[in-house]
Amino acid sequence: MSTRQGLRSARGTDKLSAWNDPLAANCKRSNKGEESFSSPVPNPFPELIPSTLSPLVSECLLPWTKSGATQVIKVYNEDNTSRAVEVPSDITARDICQLFILKNHCIDDHSWTLFEHLSHLGIERIIEDHESVMEVLSGWAMDTDSRLYFRKNFAKYEFFRKPLDFFPDHMVSISSETNGIVDHSQLIETFLNSSTCPEIHGHLHAKEQSRKSWKKFYFVLRRSGLYFSNKGTSKEPRHLQFIADFSDSDIYTDLSAKKLHGAPTDYGFCVKSTKGSSARDLKLLCADDEQARTCWITAMRLLKYGMQLYQNFIQPHQKQKPSLMRSISENALVAMDFSGQKTRVIENPSEVLSVAVEEGLSWRRKSCHRLSGHGSPSTSQSSVPNIALHLAQPWFHGKLSRDEAQRLISQQGLTDGLFLLRDSQSNPKTFVLSLCHMQKIKHFQILPVDDEGELVYSLDDDHTRFTDLIQLVEFYQLNRGVLPCKLKHHCARITL
Repeated sequence: MSTRQGLRSARGTDKLSAWNDPLAANCKRSNKGEESFSSPVPNPFPELIPSTLSPLVSECLLPWTKSGATQVIKVYNEDNTSRAVEVPSDITARDICQLFILKNHCIDDHSWTLFEHLSHLGIERIIEDHESVMEVLSGWAMDTDSRLYFRKNFAKYEFFRKPLDFFPDHMVSISSETNGIVDHSQLIETFLNSSTCPEIHGHLHAKEQSRKSWKKFYFVLRRSGLYFSNKGTSKEPRHLQFIADFSDSDIYTDLSAKKLHGAPTDYGFCVKSTKGSSARDLKLLCADDEQARTCWITAMRLLKYGMQLYQNFIQPHQKQKPSLMRSISENALVAMDFSGQKTRVIENPSEVLSVAVEEGLSWRRKSCHRLSGHGSPSTSQSSVPNIALHLAQPWFHGKLSRDEAQRLISQQGLTDGLFLLRDSQSNPKTFVLSLCHMQKIKHFQILPVDDEGELVYSLDDDHTRFTDLIQLVEFYQLNRGVLPCKLKHHCARITL
């Protein structure tokens, strides 16, 4: 007798969509007698939510008044396509992100971000979630190419989770109360607490005003502002010269530091007055590496916005009530065994895992069989699914060059585990895994291997083999293997 085991719902499917869409779980139903949203199956696409939920979710997340002034704005995405929308005049960056999340049916994983991009200056910055978008637009000059961009940025609040990755020991010190010793468990608190005095210090290249030359100075960032020393690394008040504070200035990343400004490295950033709109208003700086630039920019954001930044970070998590989500999931889905005369609930976690793996492999074999039926008689059954299965995956970006892959990953935040897969430009028969680790992007070649007539894939010199790229990605999402870290976030592109 053939056995059949699988995951089934013990309580029906009426609560599944609330688990698949955490945003929807916080919204009240307008029709009495309905406890939650109905969905026949869990959503197989993690980047999408059912389009039928948008109006209801919109009422919960975007409580705008229909009366009052409105304005039409245009928002761009990575491929420079744009969409114009009419929004209230008091709209914040978070509200616009929520609006486009709903319009594009995206899952809100708190990484969607609005950017201010000033093309004529070659700079951009994160518009913080609480900022008024109309105030940002009011600072734009009419004759300049300035844009709003909507895209993911996984590093936006990552420093709250992993401060050690953003603030290296040699660049950070705290007030004399702790004798200059940094307690990293309290590091973020020192930035948020106005009574303490965190200090960032190190060498930076600075562009001289009205000149093309750059000079290297020792800089110090304190709560009162940014200073540089005119005598080596001295921090004595008589040797420190004031550069800028952040009460009426913003911090931007320089996207073309070498090309536009002749910087000695590509790791440029600048401080710009909120009232200035020309290159003369920029105080251009340049770090020696990405880690140093990230440290300076992150510290400036924390000193400028303080506790408001932390509130932006925790606000969406408070709304979602994760404890309620867990109870819905545990009550809605259980593993069941249908192999005997009576069905039974599988309570052993090891047995649950083996059943899930077996069912997944069975699904894969069926998918491969269906796909092989569409191939030509001369095409082997194994080669067709290996080519076809990964094409629809959100992490696969096709014919993307190395430079484009690095740019896309950098745009979406240099966090550990951010990745994408692409076709190799140097060898058309191979693929490349582009992965971010320690704020550096590394590229790993995935080679096809002939295994007794069947095509398999490996990125560790044929030590570990996979039947297709989906299996490879799933493995390295759970196991680090030869990679410096596990695959965590995939780079995704959307069309507005």
